[in-house]
Amino acid sequence: MITDIEDFFAHGCGRCARFATADCSARQWADGLKELRRICLAAGLSETVKWGHPCYMHGDRNIAVLGAFRNDCRITFFNAALLKDPEGVLERQGPNTRHPNMIRFLDNARVAEQESVLTSYLREATGYADAGLKPPKEAVDFDLPEEFLDALDADPDLNEAFQALTPGRRRSYAINLNGAKKSETRIARIAKFRGRILSGKGANER
Repeated sequence: MITDIEDFFAHGCGRCARFATADCSARQWADGLKELRRICLAAGLSETVKWGHPCYMHGDRNIAVLGAFRNDCRITFFNAALLKDPEGVLERQGPNTRHPNMIRFLDNARVAEQESVLTSYLREATGYADAGLKPPKEAVDFDLPEEFLDALDADPDLNEAFQALTPGRRRSYAINLNGAKKSETRIARIAKFRGRILSGKGANER
């Protein structure tokens, strides 16, 4: 996966064989992604790379992440359960996504047309970050670290694969990730586990 933000906009995320080719989704949606980037930066957010994608933050809080896929480009919001969505534009990434959390664009030109809506939603999310608000935790039989919940929100393929695992396999990742004391260690383990989760395996399976 890429670690330099400019690599994403020039070549893609680096997670598949289409990286740095004309067939890369990031290249197909380059104009829309550049507009999304401009809008996020204009909203006063800081820019970094997480999970191979541009992530926009306010202080130490993840606000949104950008993504490009075969049929669309999108902005996905973290802690989306807090957003009021007065325009009704938020969609679920998949049937197992906890809350509607993304705005999807099927046309590059639509991004600029939705700038006022995007700016409003980013400001709302930033306000919640300033207030220290987070959605109430949902009842599960094991706790997942925040870094992993953020990764699931940012990566629909990972989210779908994780939700399809047996409860025991999901629990194995919770135990393994919660065993790491440092956030950077948990993030590194998540990157290492991605392929295993997509293959339907538990944390300790080979």
